[in-house]
Amino acid sequence: MSAAPFPDPSDAAGKRVVVADDDVLMREGIASLLRESGYDVVGRVGDADALLDAVRAGRPDLVVADIRMPPTGTYEGIEAARVIRGEFPGTGVLLLSAHVAVETAVDFLREGRGIGYLLKSRILKVEDLVDALERIAAGGAVIDPVLVTELLAQQRRDDPLAVLTEREREVLSLVAEGRSNSGIARRLWISEGAVEKHVRSILAKLQLPATDDDHRRVLAVLLFLDAS
Repeated sequence: MSAAPFPDPSDAAGKRVVVADDDVLMREGIASLLRESGYDVVGRVGDADALLDAVRAGRPDLVVADIRMPPTGTYEGIEAARVIRGEFPGTGVLLLSAHVAVETAVDFLREGRGIGYLLKSRILKVEDLVDALERIAAGGAVIDPVLVTELLAQQRRDDPLAVLTEREREVLSLVAEGRSNSGIARRLWISEGAVEKHVRSILAKLQLPATDDDHRRVLAVLLFLDAS
């Protein structure tokens, strides 16, 4: 039997919570903070299997779990979270990590409402932890600002056209339309010599192989289409 969709968060204190972390001090510290804030800690476990057992037995409103847990210390916490959300879609899940795990965290965060990701350093302030849990209990998503910054940086790194200026992107988009240098010049109201200069700069910045210019233009267009 699945838990009901996200409950009314108007009284977040008193909600049932399971805490999972293989670090005993971290686990007990989080549990203590939550109890002092009025939460009912119904389970404190150290591995993914025990977490699933505790959730199935206690039917908590919220789960706070480390991303990395035994037996392999990789991403058992996330895998357990996915199982929990499959069986109990109304249970909010807050994942904690000592390090930024961008790809894995994003995959989980795409799954929907009532989920969150925080670095462990963030929960040194009890108000940050409680605020995150209240928002998750309300069906919201909580994403650590450090993760957001890292995602934006990665997006810039993964964009092959990030090295181009705005004008060079305009020129490349017109190259992709099949326009000649003279056609591009007329469209942008610049000289054909200026277009040639932009094209040479584009090909150099994209580090395309030194073949004939026509072939390099095709390769540049392919990069443009992949990035669009």
